[in-house]
Amino acid sequence: MKLLDHLRCFLSEFRLYVCNEWVTHIPSHAIRNYYYRRMMGFKIAPTASIFMHCRFDAKGGFTLGERSVINRGCRVDTRAGVVIGNDVSISEEVHIITNSHRMDSPEFEGYGDSIVIGDLVFVGPRVILLPGVKIGRGALVGAGAVVTRDAEAFTMVAGVPAAPVRVRDSQLEYRLPVYRRLFH
Repeated sequence: MKLLDHLRCFLSEFRLYVCNEWVTHIPSHAIRNYYYRRMMGFKIAPTASIFMHCRFDAKGGFTLGERSVINRGCRVDTRAGVVIGNDVSISEEVHIITNSHRMDSPEFEGYGDSIVIGDLVFVGPRVILLPGVKIGRGALVGAGAVVTRDAEAFTMVAGVPAAPVRVRDSQLEYRLPVYRRLFH
């Protein structure tokens, strides 16, 4: 590897270090969102909120829609891409994982696949979303679920692995308030 490649690698890792160890601890949405947009290349709607202590795995590959909120302590693996729609509530300590390893591969081959979360979705606390899942419009993911396959629109899924529990009213039209709590 050439010196320039080493420098690029160092700067990339340093940007993530600053993001995950410094910026995420700053009790100001404005400062954090400025860094996320300018330095991390994230597309964050003006009315969206990312609370403190969230961690990201890569620059770019992340879109957060209007009035959507990611609560404290979430991990968002943006390496294969994450798109979150409008009016989405992601509860505390959710892990959105876009990369993993093929367990039967002799070389433990890695792979990645994007995650898409539609509008009006609620994701309960400590949920794990695995690579490639799509969460349909108006779906609800129960607390502690491990989502290994797509959740259909307006469907509540729960459990390990997550399975359909019931269907929600498909006439949902609410708008989440803009979450801008001080020191969050």
